[in-house]
Amino acid sequence: MARRRRYLDLPDPARRDFIKWTVGLGAALGLRPWKVFEVQESVVGPAVAATAACASVNRFVGFVCGNGGHAWNTQLWPYAGQAAAGAFYAVGKTTMQAKGAGDHDLPLAPDAPRLGGKKMTAFIAGANEQHNTAALKTTAIVATGVSMFAAVAAVQTASPTLVPAIAVDQLPFGMATGAPPVATVPTAAGMVDLFDSASSLAGGALASASDAALFEAYYKANLSLHRAAARPTMLSGVNTGKLASNLIGRNLASQLQPTAADLLRYGITGNTPAKLSSIGRTLITTAKAFALNLTSYVTLPAFLDDPHGAFADLPTLTATVQGYGKILDAFLADVMAVDDPMCAGRRIGDNLVMAWIGDTTKDAFVKSAWPDNTVNGHNVMWVMSNGWTKAGWFGGLDVNNTLSTWDPATGANTTTGLSSAQLAMPASAAVLFAVAKGDMRRVQDFYRGPDIGGVVNVNVNGG
Repeated sequence: MARRRRYLDLPDPARRDFIKWTVGLGAALGLRPWKVFEVQESVVGPAVAATAACASVNRFVGFVCGNGGHAWNTQLWPYAGQAAAGAFYAVGKTTMQAKGAGDHDLPLAPDAPRLGGKKMTAFIAGANEQHNTAALKTTAIVATGVSMFAAVAAVQTASPTLVPAIAVDQLPFGMATGAPPVATVPTAAGMVDLFDSASSLAGGALASASDAALFEAYYKANLSLHRAAARPTMLSGVNTGKLASNLIGRNLASQLQPTAADLLRYGITGNTPAKLSSIGRTLITTAKAFALNLTSYVTLPAFLDDPHGAFADLPTLTATVQGYGKILDAFLADVMAVDDPMCAGRRIGDNLVMAWIGDTTKDAFVKSAWPDNTVNGHNVMWVMSNGWTKAGWFGGLDVNNTLSTWDPATGANTTTGLSSAQLAMPASAAVLFAVAKGDMRRVQDFYRGPDIGGVVNVNVNGG
Protein backbone atom coordinates (compact mmCIF):
# COMPACT_ATOMS: atom_id res chain seq x y z
CA MET A 1 0.00 0.00 0.00
CA ALA A 2 1.37 3.41 -1.01
CA ARG A 3 2.42 5.66 1.84
CA ARG A 4 0.44 8.85 2.17
CA ARG A 5 2.62 11.88 1.56
CA ARG A 6 3.25 14.00 4.65
CA TYR A 7 2.76 17.72 4.09
CA LEU A 8 3.77 20.49 6.44
CA ASP A 9 0.87 22.01 8.36
CA LEU A 10 0.94 25.80 8.42
CA PRO A 11 -1.52 28.14 10.16
CA ASP A 12 -3.42 30.65 7.98
CA PRO A 13 -1.15 33.71 8.46
CA ALA A 14 1.93 31.60 7.76
CA ARG A 15 0.30 30.16 4.63
CA ARG A 16 -0.16 33.67 3.25
CA ASP A 17 3.49 34.50 3.97
CA PHE A 18 4.61 31.22 2.41
CA ILE A 19 2.60 31.85 -0.79
CA LYS A 20 3.92 35.41 -1.05
CA TRP A 21 7.52 34.38 -0.47
CA THR A 22 7.56 31.44 -2.91
CA VAL A 23 5.86 33.40 -5.69
CA GLY A 24 8.36 36.25 -5.25
CA LEU A 25 11.35 33.93 -5.23
CA GLY A 26 10.03 32.02 -8.22
CA ALA A 27 9.71 35.26 -10.20
CA ALA A 28 13.27 36.25 -9.28
CA LEU A 29 14.52 32.84 -10.48
CA GLY A 30 12.72 33.12 -13.79
CA LEU A 31 10.26 30.29 -13.11
CA ARG A 32 6.84 30.08 -14.71
CA PRO A 33 3.92 30.31 -12.21
CA TRP A 34 2.88 26.67 -12.72
CA LYS A 35 6.31 25.49 -11.54
CA VAL A 36 6.00 27.57 -8.37
CA PHE A 37 2.55 26.08 -7.67
CA GLU A 38 4.00 22.60 -8.24
CA VAL A 39 6.71 23.21 -5.65
CA GLN A 40 4.18 24.67 -3.21
CA GLU A 41 2.06 21.54 -3.52
CA SER A 42 5.06 19.28 -2.89
CA VAL A 43 5.87 21.06 0.37
CA VAL A 44 2.56 22.12 1.94
CA GLY A 45 -0.03 20.15 -0.02
CA PRO A 46 -2.61 20.74 -2.75
CA ALA A 47 -4.93 22.91 -0.66
CA VAL A 48 -2.41 25.73 -0.24
CA ALA A 49 -1.20 25.34 -3.83
CA ALA A 50 -4.78 25.60 -5.09
CA THR A 51 -5.22 28.81 -3.11
CA ALA A 52 -2.16 30.23 -4.83
CA ALA A 53 -3.07 28.83 -8.27
CA CYS A 54 -6.19 30.99 -8.55
CA ALA A 55 -6.71 33.86 -6.17
CA SER A 56 -10.14 34.18 -4.60
CA VAL A 57 -10.11 37.95 -5.15
CA ASN A 58 -9.65 40.33 -8.07
CA ARG A 59 -7.02 43.01 -8.50
CA PHE A 60 -8.07 46.64 -8.25
CA VAL A 61 -7.19 49.95 -9.90
CA GLY A 62 -8.89 53.09 -8.63
CA PHE A 63 -8.91 56.44 -10.44
CA VAL A 64 -9.44 59.44 -8.17
CA CYS A 65 -10.39 62.44 -10.29
CA GLY A 66 -10.34 65.74 -8.41
CA ASN A 67 -10.38 69.50 -8.89
CA GLY A 68 -13.19 69.21 -11.45
CA GLY A 69 -11.35 66.50 -13.41
CA HIS A 70 -14.02 63.85 -12.83
CA ALA A 71 -16.02 65.56 -15.59
CA TRP A 72 -13.60 64.17 -18.21
CA ASN A 73 -15.13 60.72 -17.66
CA THR A 74 -18.44 62.01 -19.00
CA GLN A 75 -16.71 62.51 -22.35
CA LEU A 76 -15.98 58.76 -22.61
CA TRP A 77 -19.16 57.42 -20.97
CA PRO A 78 -21.75 60.24 -21.10
CA TYR A 79 -25.19 60.39 -19.55
CA ALA A 80 -27.88 59.46 -22.10
CA GLY A 81 -29.20 63.02 -22.28
CA GLN A 82 -25.73 64.53 -22.45
CA ALA A 83 -24.81 62.27 -25.40
CA ALA A 84 -27.89 63.45 -27.31
CA ALA A 85 -27.89 67.17 -26.62
CA GLY A 86 -25.53 68.21 -23.85
CA ALA A 87 -22.02 69.32 -22.92
CA PHE A 88 -20.36 66.59 -24.96
CA TYR A 89 -17.64 66.73 -27.61
CA ALA A 90 -19.39 64.36 -30.03
CA VAL A 91 -23.15 64.96 -29.69
CA GLY A 92 -25.20 62.43 -31.64
CA LYS A 93 -22.17 60.26 -32.45
CA THR A 94 -22.25 57.70 -29.65
CA THR A 95 -22.92 53.98 -29.95
CA MET A 96 -24.62 51.84 -27.35
CA GLN A 97 -22.67 49.35 -25.27
CA ALA A 98 -23.80 45.76 -25.79
CA LYS A 99 -26.30 44.55 -23.21
CA GLY A 100 -26.91 41.28 -21.42
CA ALA A 101 -29.59 40.22 -18.97
CA GLY A 102 -30.26 42.95 -16.43
CA ASP A 103 -27.96 45.46 -18.14
CA HIS A 104 -28.98 49.05 -18.88
CA ASP A 105 -28.13 51.32 -21.80
CA LEU A 106 -24.79 53.13 -21.75
CA PRO A 107 -23.63 55.41 -24.60
CA LEU A 108 -20.01 55.04 -25.70
CA ALA A 109 -18.16 58.04 -27.13
CA PRO A 110 -16.41 57.55 -30.50
CA ASP A 111 -13.08 57.53 -28.64
CA ALA A 112 -14.20 55.55 -25.58
CA PRO A 113 -11.90 52.63 -24.82
CA ARG A 114 -13.39 49.32 -25.87
CA LEU A 115 -11.50 47.58 -23.05
CA GLY A 116 -11.26 44.32 -24.93
CA GLY A 117 -15.04 44.02 -24.91
CA LYS A 118 -15.37 44.41 -21.15
CA LYS A 119 -18.45 46.38 -20.11
CA MET A 120 -18.77 49.53 -18.08
CA THR A 121 -21.21 50.34 -15.28
CA ALA A 122 -22.14 53.87 -14.20
CA PHE A 123 -23.77 54.35 -10.79
CA ILE A 124 -25.39 57.59 -9.69
CA ALA A 125 -23.75 57.66 -6.26
CA GLY A 126 -22.33 60.14 -3.77
CA ALA A 127 -22.51 63.91 -3.48
CA ASN A 128 -20.98 66.71 -5.50
CA GLU A 129 -17.65 67.67 -3.86
CA GLN A 130 -16.61 70.60 -6.03
CA HIS A 131 -12.86 71.12 -6.41
CA ASN A 132 -11.87 68.48 -3.91
CA THR A 133 -9.25 65.74 -4.24
CA ALA A 134 -7.55 64.31 -1.17
CA ALA A 135 -10.63 64.53 1.06
CA LEU A 136 -13.14 62.86 -1.28
CA LYS A 137 -15.41 61.00 1.09
CA THR A 138 -19.04 60.86 -0.06
CA THR A 139 -18.84 58.28 -2.86
CA ALA A 140 -16.32 55.55 -1.97
CA ILE A 141 -17.87 54.49 1.35
CA VAL A 142 -19.18 51.02 2.22
CA ALA A 143 -20.58 51.98 5.62
CA THR A 144 -20.31 54.82 8.10
CA GLY A 145 -16.61 55.19 8.81
CA VAL A 146 -15.68 52.39 6.38
CA SER A 147 -13.89 53.37 3.18
CA MET A 148 -14.40 51.40 -0.02
CA PHE A 149 -10.69 51.69 -0.77
CA ALA A 150 -9.60 50.28 2.58
CA ALA A 151 -12.27 47.56 2.45
CA VAL A 152 -11.05 46.50 -1.03
CA ALA A 153 -7.50 46.21 0.31
CA ALA A 154 -8.74 44.23 3.31
CA VAL A 155 -10.57 41.75 1.08
CA GLN A 156 -7.46 41.36 -1.07
CA THR A 157 -5.38 40.10 1.86
CA ALA A 158 -6.78 36.67 0.97
CA SER A 159 -4.24 36.71 -1.89
CA PRO A 160 -0.97 38.09 -0.47
CA THR A 161 1.40 40.28 -2.46
CA LEU A 162 4.68 41.95 -1.59
CA VAL A 163 3.16 45.44 -1.27
CA PRO A 164 -0.59 44.98 -0.66
CA ALA A 165 -1.80 48.52 -1.46
CA ILE A 166 -0.23 51.46 -3.27
CA ALA A 167 -1.58 55.00 -3.55
CA VAL A 168 0.07 57.38 -5.98
CA ASP A 169 0.01 60.88 -4.49
CA GLN A 170 -1.90 61.78 -1.33
CA LEU A 171 -5.13 59.97 -2.14
CA PRO A 172 -7.95 58.91 0.19
CA PHE A 173 -7.61 55.42 1.67
CA GLY A 174 -9.59 55.52 4.90
CA MET A 175 -10.34 52.80 7.42
CA ALA A 176 -11.65 49.24 7.33
CA THR A 177 -11.09 46.30 9.64
CA GLY A 178 -8.22 44.17 8.39
CA ALA A 179 -6.95 46.68 5.85
CA PRO A 180 -3.17 46.58 5.34
CA PRO A 181 -1.07 49.75 5.50
CA VAL A 182 -1.11 51.69 2.25
CA ALA A 183 2.23 52.57 0.64
CA THR A 184 2.05 56.15 -0.64
CA VAL A 185 4.38 57.27 -3.43
CA PRO A 186 4.49 60.66 -5.18
CA THR A 187 4.52 59.47 -8.81
CA ALA A 188 4.71 56.41 -11.07
CA ALA A 189 8.49 56.63 -10.75
CA GLY A 190 7.97 56.42 -7.01
CA MET A 191 6.26 53.06 -7.54
CA VAL A 192 9.46 51.77 -9.13
CA ASP A 193 11.53 53.09 -6.22
CA LEU A 194 9.12 51.49 -3.77
CA PHE A 195 9.75 48.04 -5.17
CA ASP A 196 13.46 48.74 -5.34
CA SER A 197 13.52 48.86 -1.54
CA ALA A 198 10.57 46.65 -0.57
CA SER A 199 11.48 43.72 -2.76
CA SER A 200 14.85 43.41 -1.06
CA LEU A 201 12.83 42.28 1.96
CA ALA A 202 11.03 39.53 0.03
CA GLY A 203 12.84 36.81 1.99
CA GLY A 204 12.62 38.63 5.28
CA ALA A 205 10.15 36.14 6.66
CA LEU A 206 13.01 33.66 6.99
CA ALA A 207 14.76 35.89 9.47
CA SER A 208 11.76 36.39 11.70
CA ALA A 209 9.95 33.06 11.45
CA SER A 210 9.41 31.68 14.90
CA ASP A 211 7.33 28.74 13.79
CA ALA A 212 9.59 25.74 13.11
CA ALA A 213 7.18 24.36 10.52
CA LEU A 214 7.16 27.63 8.63
CA PHE A 215 10.93 27.75 8.62
CA GLU A 216 11.06 24.15 7.35
CA ALA A 217 8.56 24.99 4.61
CA TYR A 218 10.62 27.95 3.45
CA TYR A 219 13.77 25.86 3.47
CA LYS A 220 12.30 22.96 1.49
CA ALA A 221 10.59 25.24 -1.02
CA ASN A 222 13.83 27.18 -1.46
CA LEU A 223 15.69 23.98 -2.35
CA SER A 224 12.94 22.80 -4.69
CA LEU A 225 12.67 26.12 -6.51
CA HIS A 226 16.41 26.31 -7.01
CA ARG A 227 16.53 22.71 -8.27
CA ALA A 228 13.80 23.57 -10.77
CA ALA A 229 15.67 26.69 -11.82
CA ALA A 230 18.83 24.64 -12.46
CA ARG A 231 17.17 22.61 -15.20
CA PRO A 232 18.35 23.39 -18.75
CA THR A 233 14.96 24.87 -19.67
CA MET A 234 15.25 27.32 -16.77
CA LEU A 235 18.87 28.43 -17.19
CA SER A 236 18.02 31.43 -19.34
CA GLY A 237 15.92 33.06 -16.63
CA VAL A 238 18.44 32.32 -13.93
CA ASN A 239 21.37 33.67 -15.96
CA THR A 240 19.42 36.84 -16.65
CA GLY A 241 18.95 37.27 -12.91
CA LYS A 242 22.66 36.67 -12.25
CA LEU A 243 23.64 39.36 -14.73
CA ALA A 244 21.38 41.85 -12.99
CA SER A 245 22.02 43.46 -9.64
CA ASN A 246 22.70 41.19 -6.69
CA LEU A 247 19.71 42.83 -5.05
CA ILE A 248 16.40 41.42 -6.23
CA GLY A 249 14.87 44.85 -5.77
CA ARG A 250 17.09 46.44 -8.41
CA ASN A 251 16.26 43.69 -10.87
CA LEU A 252 12.54 44.13 -10.27
CA ALA A 253 12.80 47.90 -10.49
CA SER A 254 14.35 47.65 -13.94
CA GLN A 255 11.41 45.50 -15.04
CA LEU A 256 8.91 48.11 -13.88
CA GLN A 257 10.28 51.09 -15.79
CA PRO A 258 8.24 52.24 -18.83
CA THR A 259 10.15 51.54 -22.03
CA ALA A 260 10.12 53.55 -25.25
CA ALA A 261 7.91 50.86 -26.77
CA ASP A 262 5.49 51.14 -23.84
CA LEU A 263 5.21 54.91 -24.22
CA LEU A 264 4.63 54.59 -27.96
CA ARG A 265 1.89 52.03 -27.43
CA TYR A 266 0.16 54.30 -24.90
CA GLY A 267 0.48 57.30 -27.22
CA ILE A 268 2.77 59.21 -24.85
CA THR A 269 5.28 61.58 -26.45
CA GLY A 270 7.21 64.62 -25.37
CA ASN A 271 4.16 66.71 -26.34
CA THR A 272 1.64 64.75 -24.30
CA PRO A 273 0.07 66.91 -21.55
CA ALA A 274 1.25 65.99 -18.07
CA LYS A 275 -2.31 65.17 -16.99
CA LEU A 276 -2.38 62.32 -19.54
CA SER A 277 1.28 61.32 -19.33
CA SER A 278 1.06 60.75 -15.57
CA ILE A 279 -1.96 58.46 -15.97
CA GLY A 280 -0.26 56.48 -18.74
CA ARG A 281 3.06 56.07 -16.95
CA THR A 282 1.34 54.93 -13.76
CA LEU A 283 -0.72 52.35 -15.64
CA ILE A 284 2.34 51.04 -17.49
CA THR A 285 4.12 50.39 -14.20
CA THR A 286 0.92 49.01 -12.65
CA ALA A 287 0.57 46.44 -15.44
CA LYS A 288 4.18 45.35 -14.94
CA ALA A 289 3.77 45.14 -11.15
CA PHE A 290 0.64 43.01 -11.57
CA ALA A 291 2.50 40.69 -13.96
CA LEU A 292 5.19 40.15 -11.32
CA ASN A 293 2.53 39.77 -8.61
CA LEU A 294 4.16 42.50 -6.56
CA THR A 295 0.87 44.20 -5.73
CA SER A 296 -2.84 43.79 -6.39
CA TYR A 297 -4.05 47.33 -5.58
CA VAL A 298 -3.18 50.73 -7.06
CA THR A 299 -5.00 54.05 -6.82
CA LEU A 300 -3.89 57.00 -8.90
CA PRO A 301 -4.92 60.64 -9.37
CA ALA A 302 -6.46 61.61 -12.70
CA PHE A 303 -7.18 64.99 -14.29
CA LEU A 304 -6.65 67.43 -11.47
CA ASP A 305 -7.03 70.17 -14.05
CA ASP A 306 -10.29 72.13 -13.45
CA PRO A 307 -11.48 72.07 -17.12
CA HIS A 308 -13.96 74.96 -17.03
CA GLY A 309 -12.81 76.21 -20.43
CA ALA A 310 -12.64 72.84 -22.18
CA PHE A 311 -15.44 73.50 -24.68
CA ALA A 312 -13.87 76.80 -25.75
CA ASP A 313 -11.16 74.76 -27.50
CA LEU A 314 -12.87 71.76 -29.09
CA PRO A 315 -9.75 70.41 -30.91
CA THR A 316 -7.79 70.24 -27.64
CA LEU A 317 -10.77 68.74 -25.83
CA THR A 318 -11.12 66.08 -28.53
CA ALA A 319 -7.39 65.31 -28.46
CA THR A 320 -7.54 64.89 -24.67
CA VAL A 321 -10.46 62.46 -24.90
CA GLN A 322 -8.70 60.51 -27.65
CA GLY A 323 -5.49 60.31 -25.65
CA TYR A 324 -7.34 59.21 -22.51
CA GLY A 325 -9.19 56.46 -24.36
CA LYS A 326 -6.00 55.20 -26.00
CA ILE A 327 -4.21 54.98 -22.65
CA LEU A 328 -7.02 52.94 -21.08
CA ASP A 329 -7.19 50.61 -24.08
CA ALA A 330 -3.40 50.11 -24.03
CA PHE A 331 -3.53 49.24 -20.33
CA LEU A 332 -6.26 46.67 -20.87
CA ALA A 333 -4.30 45.23 -23.79
CA ASP A 334 -1.23 44.90 -21.57
CA VAL A 335 -3.02 43.10 -18.75
CA MET A 336 -4.85 40.85 -21.22
CA ALA A 337 -1.55 39.85 -22.86
CA VAL A 338 -0.07 38.30 -19.71
CA ASP A 339 -1.00 35.07 -17.95
CA ASP A 340 -2.17 35.74 -14.41
CA PRO A 341 0.56 34.50 -12.05
CA MET A 342 -2.10 33.86 -9.42
CA CYS A 343 -4.79 32.23 -11.56
CA ALA A 344 -3.75 29.43 -13.88
CA GLY A 345 -5.38 29.55 -17.30
CA ARG A 346 -6.55 33.16 -17.11
CA ARG A 347 -5.13 36.56 -17.98
CA ILE A 348 -4.47 39.36 -15.50
CA GLY A 349 -7.15 41.48 -17.14
CA ASP A 350 -9.72 38.78 -16.46
CA ASN A 351 -9.16 39.24 -12.73
CA LEU A 352 -9.24 43.02 -12.54
CA VAL A 353 -11.76 45.57 -11.27
CA MET A 354 -11.42 49.28 -12.00
CA ALA A 355 -13.39 52.17 -10.50
CA TRP A 356 -13.49 55.90 -11.18
CA ILE A 357 -14.61 58.37 -8.49
CA GLY A 358 -14.20 62.11 -8.24
CA ASP A 359 -15.39 65.45 -7.02
CA THR A 360 -17.92 66.61 -9.65
CA THR A 361 -19.08 65.57 -13.12
CA LYS A 362 -20.00 69.23 -13.83
CA ASP A 363 -23.16 70.48 -15.53
CA ALA A 364 -23.97 67.96 -18.27
CA PHE A 365 -25.85 70.51 -20.41
CA VAL A 366 -23.88 73.77 -20.16
CA LYS A 367 -20.69 74.07 -22.21
CA SER A 368 -19.89 77.70 -21.45
CA ALA A 369 -17.39 77.73 -18.57
CA TRP A 370 -18.59 74.16 -17.86
CA PRO A 371 -20.08 74.87 -14.40
CA ASP A 372 -19.40 72.63 -11.39
CA ASN A 373 -23.01 72.16 -10.27
CA THR A 374 -24.86 68.88 -10.80
CA VAL A 375 -28.61 68.14 -10.60
CA ASN A 376 -29.60 67.66 -6.95
CA GLY A 377 -25.90 67.64 -6.06
CA HIS A 378 -25.42 64.11 -7.41
CA ASN A 379 -22.17 62.34 -8.27
CA VAL A 380 -21.17 59.28 -10.32
CA MET A 381 -19.01 56.19 -9.90
CA TRP A 382 -17.91 54.38 -13.06
CA VAL A 383 -16.88 50.73 -12.75
CA MET A 384 -15.31 48.04 -14.94
CA SER A 385 -16.18 44.95 -12.92
CA ASN A 386 -15.36 42.10 -15.31
CA GLY A 387 -19.01 41.07 -15.25
CA TRP A 388 -19.56 41.04 -11.48
CA THR A 389 -21.86 44.08 -11.68
CA LYS A 390 -24.61 44.56 -14.21
CA ALA A 391 -23.58 46.95 -16.97
CA GLY A 392 -24.94 50.31 -18.10
CA TRP A 393 -26.25 53.44 -16.42
CA PHE A 394 -27.97 52.92 -13.07
CA GLY A 395 -29.73 56.23 -12.72
CA GLY A 396 -28.64 59.08 -14.97
CA LEU A 397 -29.80 62.20 -16.79
CA ASP A 398 -32.29 62.27 -19.68
CA VAL A 399 -32.57 64.88 -22.45
CA ASN A 400 -34.65 67.09 -20.12
CA ASN A 401 -31.81 67.09 -17.56
CA THR A 402 -34.00 65.09 -15.17
CA LEU A 403 -32.08 62.98 -12.68
CA SER A 404 -33.03 59.39 -11.93
CA THR A 405 -31.46 57.17 -9.29
CA TRP A 406 -31.76 53.38 -8.88
CA ASP A 407 -33.10 50.66 -6.64
CA PRO A 408 -30.25 48.45 -5.32
CA ALA A 409 -32.55 45.44 -4.83
CA THR A 410 -34.09 45.44 -8.32
CA GLY A 411 -31.69 47.51 -10.40
CA ALA A 412 -34.60 49.58 -11.74
CA ASN A 413 -34.15 53.29 -12.35
CA THR A 414 -36.43 55.55 -10.33
CA THR A 415 -37.08 59.20 -9.55
CA THR A 416 -38.58 58.55 -6.12
CA GLY A 417 -36.08 56.25 -4.41
CA LEU A 418 -32.84 56.75 -2.54
CA SER A 419 -30.84 59.91 -3.17
CA SER A 420 -27.47 59.92 -4.89
CA ALA A 421 -25.74 60.42 -1.54
CA GLN A 422 -27.62 57.44 -0.04
CA LEU A 423 -26.59 55.25 -2.98
CA ALA A 424 -22.87 55.65 -2.30
CA MET A 425 -22.83 52.68 0.06
CA PRO A 426 -24.69 50.23 -2.22
CA ALA A 427 -22.50 51.28 -5.18
CA SER A 428 -19.32 50.83 -3.15
CA ALA A 429 -20.60 47.48 -1.90
CA ALA A 430 -21.08 46.41 -5.53
CA VAL A 431 -17.43 47.22 -6.21
CA LEU A 432 -16.42 45.24 -3.13
CA PHE A 433 -18.57 42.34 -4.36
CA ALA A 434 -16.67 42.42 -7.65
CA VAL A 435 -13.27 42.45 -5.95
CA ALA A 436 -14.38 39.56 -3.71
CA LYS A 437 -15.46 37.58 -6.80
CA GLY A 438 -19.04 37.37 -5.63
CA ASP A 439 -18.37 36.47 -2.00
CA MET A 440 -21.31 38.28 -0.40
CA ARG A 441 -20.41 36.95 3.03
CA ARG A 442 -17.10 38.82 2.80
CA VAL A 443 -18.87 41.98 1.59
CA GLN A 444 -21.16 41.80 4.62
CA ASP A 445 -18.14 41.96 6.91
CA PHE A 446 -18.21 45.67 5.98
CA TYR A 447 -21.60 46.46 4.45
CA ARG A 448 -24.97 46.54 6.21
CA GLY A 449 -27.02 48.51 3.70
CA PRO A 450 -29.86 47.60 1.31
CA ASP A 451 -29.82 44.42 -0.75
CA ILE A 452 -27.67 44.95 -3.87
CA GLY A 453 -28.96 41.89 -5.73
CA GLY A 454 -30.39 44.04 -8.53
CA VAL A 455 -27.00 45.36 -9.66
CA VAL A 456 -24.63 42.40 -9.24
CA ASN A 457 -24.17 39.08 -11.01
CA VAL A 458 -23.73 36.11 -8.71
CA ASN A 459 -22.61 33.56 -11.28
CA VAL A 460 -19.80 34.92 -13.41
CA ASN A 461 -18.08 32.48 -15.76
CA GLY A 462 -14.64 31.60 -14.50
CA GLY A 463 -15.07 33.63 -11.33
